[in-house]
Amino acid sequence: MALEIPKIEAILRGIAILLLVSTACLVGLDSQTKFVIVYEKEVTYKDLHALVVLVYVDAVAAAYNLLQLCRCSVSALSKGNFKGSYRYLSWACFVLDQLAAYTTFAAHSAALQHSVLGITGAKVFQWMKWCNRFTRFCFQIGGALTCGYIASVLMVMISFISAFNLFRLYSPKHFLRLKGT
Repeated sequence: MALEIPKIEAILRGIAILLLVSTACLVGLDSQTKFVIVYEKEVTYKDLHALVVLVYVDAVAAAYNLLQLCRCSVSALSKGNFKGSYRYLSWACFVLDQLAAYTTFAAHSAALQHSVLGITGAKVFQWMKWCNRFTRFCFQIGGALTCGYIASVLMVMISFISAFNLFRLYSPKHFLRLKGT
């Protein structure tokens, strides 16, 4: 069982990296040009500010998961013979995994909310509906958001694993006391 957890963590991190990179690429490279009345209008991800934030958050989260994947690989190659304290490393991984999971979920939720405004429009603010004119753009953003939410769920599962790796170091009978002390 102990050897299975690092493999599962590495697989989850690898899939999360692929999904986060695909989300960032789908959103970042998405654009559509249409002829509207008299002029050509091009819609890109830069027109919705939440999508710009989403691209940056996904890129940073993918880079973080890549660094953690390298850490998992180094620890697997050394067969756990690290000298030093696992406690501080486990706390750092736990906090950073939680931060990455919540930040990506928040960025995807903000992008979804902003995208819904693109679908429905808002007459009060005189925002027009985009998706009745720019359908390919909207479908591609929808697919990217789906990939992003799947990556967020995977990152929550990764944070469960990091919580397990952290709290297994502590004694079940004594509050916040390490095992063996």
